[in-house]
Amino acid sequence: MKPELKYIELKSGFGDYGPAWIGIAEFSKSGRTVYFNGKALKNTNAMGIEGGNHYDIETGEEYWVSGIKKNGADRHWAGGGKIMIDRNVIEQYLNLVDFNTLDKKHFTLVDILPTDKQKFSVLENQKLN
Repeated sequence: MKPELKYIELKSGFGDYGPAWIGIAEFSKSGRTVYFNGKALKNTNAMGIEGGNHYDIETGEEYWVSGIKKNGADRHWAGGGKIMIDRNVIEQYLNLVDFNTLDKKHFTLVDILPTDKQKFSVLENQKLN
């Protein structure tokens, strides 16, 4: 799968008010693992306890991963807080939504970290004792 612009929100311990990001996510060959901001997020195939649909394979924390909504309402209606957006994707994001400019009241510009996919491949494929 080719990289895509995604909305990602930490659910564990935060409910609908967790830190949230918009940036380019990469995927495993199967598409079940999302690589984003130094993390590997595995699809749960079901809603989790806190409403996550992915979990961090290192920490077990639950995340919500979704596409970008055309109306810009990516946060859950009951949640809130600023969304961190990768400064390198602003133009791409604005082309997807009905905005001409980025509202600084709702977004914080950040640099999203690359993810070492090989690290997670080794982690997931190591033999259990």
